[in-house]
Amino acid sequence: MMRGRLLAWALIWPVAAFAQNAADRRAQTEHLLDALKAAPTEAVAAPLETRLRQLWMESGTASVTLLMGRGLRAMKGQATDDAVEAFSDAITLDPNLAEAYHQRAIARYHTGDTEGAIRDLEATLTREPRDFAALRTLSEISAAREDWKGAYNAWTKLLEIDPKTPGGEDRLKELKRKAFGEDA
Repeated sequence: MMRGRLLAWALIWPVAAFAQNAADRRAQTEHLLDALKAAPTEAVAAPLETRLRQLWMESGTASVTLLMGRGLRAMKGQATDDAVEAFSDAITLDPNLAEAYHQRAIARYHTGDTEGAIRDLEATLTREPRDFAALRTLSEISAAREDWKGAYNAWTKLLEIDPKTPGGEDRLKELKRKAFGEDA
């Protein structure tokens, strides 16, 4: 009887530990996002942005984190098809991991699959609506497609989350001019 309980605990403990870690990461993410919105300067915001991106990248299980790393290495090596595959595998293991969709969106865009990239960005923002990095990617893709209103809307949302984005206000003015004309 005791051995059965120990075995059950040994099987459940990693899941419980991961759930606790996930809850801790979520609380830390919320705290960092609130701090980011209130950051008084770019210098204060920059390390908050970095820590948030790191948390989002490492929010999966060890297997998912391994696949995310594999995808990033593939992207660095210009092996975008391999990156798409690694991020897709991460999504299969953890379909709620927003950053896996974001990274796959970047990889898909680099393979020429713009529509797939946009779908992945939408999936990212459904799972993490305050993912400022995904909003930046969406704005950049929209601008590359000359969808200036889409680029402007995404950038506006980015600045609501991360008001001290370097060059943020200048970029917003530029996108507004392109989206709505010179006098906008």
